[in-house]
Amino acid sequence: MNELAAQLFREVQPEFFRVLSGPLARLYVDALDALERESSKRNQGLDREDALALVEQAVELHSDLTGQEDDPVAKATTLRDKARAVVDTLGASGWLQEEERSDWQKLVLFDPNGVLIMQAIRKIAFPDAAVFSDKLVNACTTLANSDALGEEPWAQIESSIASIQSGLVELRAMQKSIERHTKQQLAAATLAENLSLVFDRFAERIGRNCYAQLVRARLPSKLAEARSSIENLNSKPDLLTSMQTEVMHRGPELTPEGAMAKVRLRLNELEELLYQVEPLADAIDRRTAEFARRSQARFQYLQETTSENRARVQDFFEILNRHFAGSRLIDIDNLGIVFPVLLLHDARLFGGLESLYAPRLRHAVGEIEPLEDPDPAAHDRALVQLGGTLRDSLTVSRANRFVETLPGGCGTRIESPAILRDHVHNDEDVADLLACLLHSAASDARFRIEVPRRDSDADAGQLDRKLNYRIERFTLIKK
Repeated sequence: MNELAAQLFREVQPEFFRVLSGPLARLYVDALDALERESSKRNQGLDREDALALVEQAVELHSDLTGQEDDPVAKATTLRDKARAVVDTLGASGWLQEEERSDWQKLVLFDPNGVLIMQAIRKIAFPDAAVFSDKLVNACTTLANSDALGEEPWAQIESSIASIQSGLVELRAMQKSIERHTKQQLAAATLAENLSLVFDRFAERIGRNCYAQLVRARLPSKLAEARSSIENLNSKPDLLTSMQTEVMHRGPELTPEGAMAKVRLRLNELEELLYQVEPLADAIDRRTAEFARRSQARFQYLQETTSENRARVQDFFEILNRHFAGSRLIDIDNLGIVFPVLLLHDARLFGGLESLYAPRLRHAVGEIEPLEDPDPAAHDRALVQLGGTLRDSLTVSRANRFVETLPGGCGTRIESPAILRDHVHNDEDVADLLACLLHSAASDARFRIEVPRRDSDADAGQLDRKLNYRIERFTLIKK
């Protein structure tokens, strides 16, 4: 048996992963998510009744799922029985542990290994925005600096390997994110969705934050310098001896030959990592070009499709005008001619509510006064005012920027009193918070908001006072 598998199944039993597969996998995943989130707030554990109530919500959400005949969940008839069967199954598989106290209270504890798995699942389901953090550039600059490399060669080599490995992970995340945007673009059904994906999501998350910085970094030239520096390092006995000595200090059990072999292996590994960067960057270039081509093709397709529908409707009414000029539409049926029924994909007022009839107002005749050319000072003032208006607008991007300043990573829950105390100090911060409240349900928001009053169905919630405002309590969860 593979060593990893042997060690893994010493820690957990095979049934631990079995609940994540099968017909009821969706139910178990959502139940585990709810239990883990609530358990993270209670160090002493969940009361069994509270755990059953959380699982009941997941069971009700997935009432359409059917399990195998011998599954305890499938045999149960009521919601409470199904929830009890889910909790018992999770306990038998090792996800949950039950503890009975002296006061006969039963507590449910979430297994630490399960917490690690749930964190990984959430990262897969809600991937973080791709970034390019210059780790590759910093590693190449360090390797090309012979002075820094000569002072602490082994530490610099180890640091460079870690930075390049982390940079390669970032590049693969960028590649995956571009693939995800390409799939979304192919599924775009309207021109608005097509353009929003290109200019709002892709341009903001990939274009400016990742791809532009990757191009600006000019990696090919820096990688060539770094590889040349590694080749020169192999021909410098004094630096190799220095690294050998450092390795023996850190591992006293190593012989001089073993230490030198480890040094050369790490140098070879570093060189191989450097050779992996450029092909991956080229692949990102190709993916980005493919996204641009597919976006343009999708835009043209949607434009031609809607134009074709518009042309058909226009032809229909031109035929009416040509054959029944001077008649009313309601009288055409009396002429004995049957027209095909128009199939409209959406029924609404084409011109909006403004197209409805409104009484005409009489306007007094006046002289037309020509507009004067604005002076340069007025032109500059208008530009400054326009820039301030755009800067102060409550957009989802502004909300995302404010959330990024809050502590914690994906899945972090922050109560509103803590936000008001530590991050809201003036009216500008209040506007940032207002943008979060306005766009919490937006598809591209990197957070969501839960309101206790809504969950408890109460008539009024608790209010906190900050500056001249009263703000209802809420919980912000980072995605």
